[in-house]
Amino acid sequence: MSRALPKYNKRRVLMIGGTAAVVLSGAVIAGNALAGETSKSSTNATTKAATSPGTVNCPAVAPSLPAIPASAQAEVTRNLTLLDTQIAEANKRLVDTVGQGGPNFVQNAILGPLKDKRVATINRIATAIGRTAAKPTGLDSLAPCTLNANGVSAGGGAATAAPSATATQQAGNTGNTGNTGAAGNTGSTAAGTITCPDVASKLPAIPASAQAEVTRNLTLLNTQITEANTRLANTVGQGGPNFVQNAILGPLADKRKSTIDRIAISIGRTAAKPTGLDSLATCTLNK
Repeated sequence: MSRALPKYNKRRVLMIGGTAAVVLSGAVIAGNALAGETSKSSTNATTKAATSPGTVNCPAVAPSLPAIPASAQAEVTRNLTLLDTQIAEANKRLVDTVGQGGPNFVQNAILGPLKDKRVATINRIATAIGRTAAKPTGLDSLAPCTLNANGVSAGGGAATAAPSATATQQAGNTGNTGNTGAAGNTGSTAAGTITCPDVASKLPAIPASAQAEVTRNLTLLNTQITEANTRLANTVGQGGPNFVQNAILGPLADKRKSTIDRIAISIGRTAAKPTGLDSLATCTLNK
């Protein structure tokens, strides 16, 4: 025979049941809220990922230059490198200002100022050449740049990513500012720094047909020195007394010799091949 539960037990059962219902209801509400937040966050992330600022695309300058007199080579190279820097800065500003301004923001705040900088830099190149040779004309037409919007070029192909955007100049605006030894290749680490003889200033007049290849290899010389200085800093305290010479300076000299040889060969295809440049391959360590 069953016995009726005492009243206080019924109340306890009802209270427990009510609490369970509240907890369950709260869990359902919280679950729905989280689901909604996740969906919204995912949508925002997808939208942001799909938005690309594009990249800046500028005409090559170096291939359009005439033969560069030896006396103007260093200045021309320095300004060709500056053209690269200007494009890199414009691409960075393009990324940093996504969504800012109105429909003309990119033109007014990025492409317009970039054109003005390029006009001034290109004019310096022409002036440097014009001091000892015929001053090139019509180079101002190379100053305006365009935007490869959303990573797609005007031709419909995929554009290069921002860090590689300057490759669209066909290696035309690259140069060598770092092979001047103390002028551009030194740092301030306890390991010391590597200094290499300047190459650009020792070259004869460069035929227009060889300009792009020479510029590309001058830039490579600069890259090699930067890599050697990085290795120097990263290996402080390693090896014996000859470690730097055997592991860094020796291999660097071999790389530089090959690169300098390519420069001489490219000039020699259409002009007198320069000699004695091998003496510029060896670098020293400044403690």
